[in-house]
Amino acid sequence: MLVILHANTEETAEDYKRMWSHLQGLPEIRLQKHKVQGRGQHLTEIYLIGNTTKINLEEIESLPAVERVVRISHDFRILGRHSQEKGSIDFEYNRIRFNQQNFHIFAGLCAVDNPGNVERMMQALQENGQECTRMGAYKPRTNPYSFQGHGKECLPYVFELAGKYGIKVVAMEVTHEQHIEEIDNCLEKLGQPTGVMLQIGTRNTQNFELLKAVGRQHTYPVLLKRGFGISLNESLNAAEYLASEGNNQVIFCLRGMKTSFNAPHRNMVDFAHLPIIKRLTRMPVCIDPSHSVGTREASPDGGLDVLHSTSQGIIAGANMVLVDFHPSPTDALVDGPQALTLDELPKFIEDTRISRDAYKKRVELWAEK
Repeated sequence: MLVILHANTEETAEDYKRMWSHLQGLPEIRLQKHKVQGRGQHLTEIYLIGNTTKINLEEIESLPAVERVVRISHDFRILGRHSQEKGSIDFEYNRIRFNQQNFHIFAGLCAVDNPGNVERMMQALQENGQECTRMGAYKPRTNPYSFQGHGKECLPYVFELAGKYGIKVVAMEVTHEQHIEEIDNCLEKLGQPTGVMLQIGTRNTQNFELLKAVGRQHTYPVLLKRGFGISLNESLNAAEYLASEGNNQVIFCLRGMKTSFNAPHRNMVDFAHLPIIKRLTRMPVCIDPSHSVGTREASPDGGLDVLHSTSQGIIAGANMVLVDFHPSPTDALVDGPQALTLDELPKFIEDTRISRDAYKKRVELWAEK
């Protein structure tokens, strides 16, 4: 059961105290509280966990400070969309807002290789009006002999250059709880020149101890990639792990599925699931066309497969694109064959604008009575 309080209800208010005291007295019920910071207001949601079948819904709705009560009938208790809810997870991080209506491009290096390439990438982003990027410092690899990232050694120059070129959010994968501490320490030492979105990669979607550790910290939002060999529901439950530990600032990322039918692409592009995720949950949804397609092959019309796949996701309502670029893809240490070049960045941004405009027109069309 979900209890939603009136907007901007403070815990020091008498109405809140009376309501909370009543809920605490419910037998065999555990309370879990979550705060949702929206634009200009904050909401408090209280989850009643346990056997709620005997609880009188009208009685809870009559309590002071309560706006409404929702009985939850599926697994996604915190991040799920309940009883025709229209809103979404909505949060601002380092002056960038994320929700199911906004759109952001996170173009950057799949794996950080050297300061020169990081600076060229950051400068190109600034010149093209971008404030977000992706930068891989910690790289889990299938092959133990493959390059696995520079780790904490590259963090200082990545964060300093991000600050120099006005990059507000860096999406960065972590594979161990220690990596969060390393990012924390580096940002603090440098005076917080930028922000970080912690990324959980597809290989760690069911690393439950990592999910719990990332969920326990409330400093950074989280980008969770779909597990490439598990069901959609299993991946969405991984997101619920994060929220159940207290961090509901979660963006869900589609990145392709590993099947026997994905060839000639690297993975089976799964962007058709995007509206399903928005229907089932309130999370913003990201697409990763680079790891879905995995090549720079072009169609007869001249468009790269990765560009067509990007448009498919955006026109279905994607809120974020995570995409690989590199100043010199042939020299990239990881996934060079799928990276776009810096001179392709302006056209890529314009291409996404065209697709985003088409999505908005489609929404307007079907909203007409």
